[in-house]
Amino acid sequence: MTEVVQRRVIVCADDFAVHQSASLGIAKLARAGRLSATSAMVLSPRWSADVAVLRELRGQIDVGLHLDWTSPFARDAGHGLSLGAAMWRALRGSFARDAARAVIEHQLDAFEAQWGAPPDFVDGHQHVQQFDGIRQTLLEVLARRYGGLATRPYLRVSRASGFSAGLKGRIITAMGADALVREAAAAQLPTARALWGIYDFTGNAQRYATLMPRWLRQMAPGDILMCHPAQAAEPDDEIGLARAQEFGYLSSPDFAQALQHARVRPARGAQALASAAAPAPAAA
Repeated sequence: MTEVVQRRVIVCADDFAVHQSASLGIAKLARAGRLSATSAMVLSPRWSADVAVLRELRGQIDVGLHLDWTSPFARDAGHGLSLGAAMWRALRGSFARDAARAVIEHQLDAFEAQWGAPPDFVDGHQHVQQFDGIRQTLLEVLARRYGGLATRPYLRVSRASGFSAGLKGRIITAMGADALVREAAAAQLPTARALWGIYDFTGNAQRYATLMPRWLRQMAPGDILMCHPAQAAEPDDEIGLARAQEFGYLSSPDFAQALQHARVRPARGAQALASAAAPAPAAA
């Protein structure tokens, strides 16, 4: 009997530590095998406490840094900007490299202080990891800190693909996806492929349940599917309802069936990126 070839992709829950409901929901999904990665908001006051539930999952999922310039946590830390202001600064090329370096080093230090190891990967809150001025400095810092490691942190490339490439997806992609791939290769840092899971966080639970199988069918090995689950909708969270709806779907039998039907397997970055680089199996 011919073995069914499964596509290995990274299923990543963003915003770990944004609040307790998100952290607990992400940990629960990871224990159930529904996720293969999560990225942490280390400027959150919850990071030092919530990291305990991730320690129980060490070696089972990738844990990365959710580089942050645009959340309330970043504003409280003194460097935060609105998304619009950060985009405008990137388009003008006016991010000060020394200031950006200090912000990046601080967040990596905060990650390592609690996790006790380098991040498996780096992505960005609202995709700032690929903004001009931040991107180049991030690559420089990562190469210096981790360039000697046998396995270096990989980077998310926020490149929309397929039907995800609507207006929002095209804007995200235009903010530096191609440049990140090119410059990361020059720095000998690995990158993931396309990004899925992009939508406007509106609609009911059925809408998310309709989008997911479409994303899964179009994903290629080494792609990332991002999600933003939480056990419950927090009243001060502007996407709280969407987080709860995502958690409900991702923890349901419907998601397990969608993965099976699409022949997709959540995998850690090393496996997913290796499968993307491997030649396709020969036709029978």
